[in-house]
Amino acid sequence: MSKILMSIKREYVEKILSGEKCYEYRKTLPKKDVSKIIIYCTYPIKKVVGEVEVKNILVEDKEILWNMTKEKSGTSKEFYDSYFKDKDVAIAYELGKVKIYNPYKDLSEIGVNFVPQSFIYLD
Repeated sequence: MSKILMSIKREYVEKILSGEKCYEYRKTLPKKDVSKIIIYCTYPIKKVVGEVEVKNILVEDKEILWNMTKEKSGTSKEFYDSYFKDKDVAIAYELGKVKIYNPYKDLSEIGVNFVPQSFIYLD
């Protein structure tokens, strides 16, 4: 099982860390099995803030996936529809146990020297 480093906007990071957001939506399915997401919080934090267990990766018709995940999506239907507007299928990482790093880490501390657009494998 692999770990991935994922760039996530601050508003969604806060919801993941608080447990309000239990699904992270993406357009691309990883080729490897993923057990953990290492969370890089984008501007203005620009730090690795924690990690979250991946319980499952859901791949479904986008309307079916929204109905399955909307209660714990941490986002609006408008954002979801806009994000997946040219897609028939949507992907959601089902998130589990969260570990917050204290203090937060620089990318260099985890052996990475650039901010990934979507995600990168760490092992």
